[in-house]
Amino acid sequence: MGRKNKREPWEEEEEIIWVSKSEMKRDMEALQKLGQELVELRPSVLAKFPLDDDLRTAVTDAQRFEKEARRRQFQLIGKMMRTRDIEPIQAAIDLLQNKHNQQTIELHKLEKMRDRMIADGDDVINEVMDAHPNADRQKLRQLARQAKKEQESNKPPKASREIFKILRALKAEADK
Repeated sequence: MGRKNKREPWEEEEEIIWVSKSEMKRDMEALQKLGQELVELRPSVLAKFPLDDDLRTAVTDAQRFEKEARRRQFQLIGKMMRTRDIEPIQAAIDLLQNKHNQQTIELHKLEKMRDRMIADGDDVINEVMDAHPNADRQKLRQLARQAKKEQESNKPPKASREIFKILRALKAEADK
């Protein structure tokens, strides 16, 4: 008589994947952290995220709660996210963070250009005029000289801030 559990040599064994309790806990905490990131978003930004109605309600509820109730709501959100496809949500958060990083990089570029304009004067102003012909050359030259004097006399950087505002406005106009 043959055994029922006997396998034929050509049959493949099923692969059993063991997941440790610690790994499951880390996964749950990661989902809970993702939920916390959603809760920290402004409602106008959250409205654009690919969330189902139940999850969206749980997130907006957590935004209203404080302390212990909020902590419990985070756990609920993490539990709800276990049964959902989180890739679109994670992709939307990554895109949002990347957009923020890009804006920060652009502001740093404008700050460097302002600093170069104050230090080098007309050479950098000519670069700005080439890129933005509608800019006011005389105003930029005047502000650059004034900012240099402010730096030398340790006065508040009023002209430097004004140059930055002008550069930011020119950049915004060019991006339209």
